[in-house]
Amino acid sequence: QVQLVESGGGLVQAGGSLRLSCVASGRAFRNYYMGWFRQAPGKEREFVASITWRGGSTQYEDSVKGRFTVSRDNGKNVVYLQMNSLEPEDTAVYYCAAAQHPRYSDYRTYNYWGQGTQVTVSS
Repeated sequence: QVQLVESGGGLVQAGGSLRLSCVASGRAFRNYYMGWFRQAPGKEREFVASITWRGGSTQYEDSVKGRFTVSRDNGKNVVYLQMNSLEPEDTAVYYCAAAQHPRYSDYRTYNYWGQGTQVTVSS
């Protein structure tokens, strides 16, 4: 079992920045591929970013490329999502997720989820 707890969400003006954190406990964090997803009201959960087990490779959804950066610290069992140049369209609940061998952008292939943290971007 892996337990995930997100933090760092909040209300920010368009153009601002936030850094989300996801702390993992339980089994060896370094064995898990980590993903960030988001879900806006009335919409399906969508992929945002992901990072491989050792952090050597990252993937991003097209609309966040160049604005968001995912990173991890396996010594601290934490994965981060740095979000810059935020837009109102980024408003959603953000979730971190873990799996050992997921299809990185498919939320259905992740086994463990945090409770989510709300990000609201005002125009």
